[in-house]
Amino acid sequence: MPNFFITLLPLLGFMVVHLLGYRLKFLEGMPRSIWLSGAGGVSVAYVFLHLFPELQEGQAHVEKAARGQGLFFLEHHMYVMALVGLVLFYGIERLAINTRRGGKGAGDETPVSVFWVHMGSFALYNALIGYLLHKREEESAQEILFYWVAMALHFLVNDFGLREHHKERYQKLGRWLLVAALALGWGIGLLVEVSAAATALLLAFLAGGVILNVLKEELPEERESRFSAFLVGTAVYAALLLLL
Repeated sequence: MPNFFITLLPLLGFMVVHLLGYRLKFLEGMPRSIWLSGAGGVSVAYVFLHLFPELQEGQAHVEKAARGQGLFFLEHHMYVMALVGLVLFYGIERLAINTRRGGKGAGDETPVSVFWVHMGSFALYNALIGYLLHKREEESAQEILFYWVAMALHFLVNDFGLREHHKERYQKLGRWLLVAALALGWGIGLLVEVSAAATALLLAFLAGGVILNVLKEELPEERESRFSAFLVGTAVYAALLLLL
């Protein structure tokens, strides 16, 4: 199968998650669905056992590029990009929480301006995931499948949080923007060749973002999250990554 289709099919799968994930009604309600907690565990396991080792491998490329361009602060601290990703998405999450209009139910949503800030940040996030999907075309089908499963489940977790913040505005417009961003990022990966150092930095940023976006959904007390489900998701996917 041509490389084009090796990455196109997972891309279409990502899009389906955004467009049809809301139909999974069993994910809604409180206490938090065990499936959402399990999905978060899968995503975190993938970051720690797959993305972080990739970052270690890319450190040499980053060090070389940093020395050549005078960016000495990155020479031994590539993980600063993971920190940037985590802090950025934490700040955006706090903005959404602090600006949601009072009350509960349909009226408890963010202002239009915050919606666009939130969607803009997640559009960039999705574009990055789409771009990095294309950059995995040289890996085995198994590696691509692991990436797809982890990110698809991560999208389910993100969609749940974004729908809670933005209500019908996300349903009618936001999810379509995220689908378009996925396609845009994948298309850029198809047409543009980025250095190994830049790819490693993008992976680091993604890793930090994934960790924050999972934990922000699991940690708040009002979520009534299921630690047991999170633990099972983490343990099962970690075992698969280590054994296969």
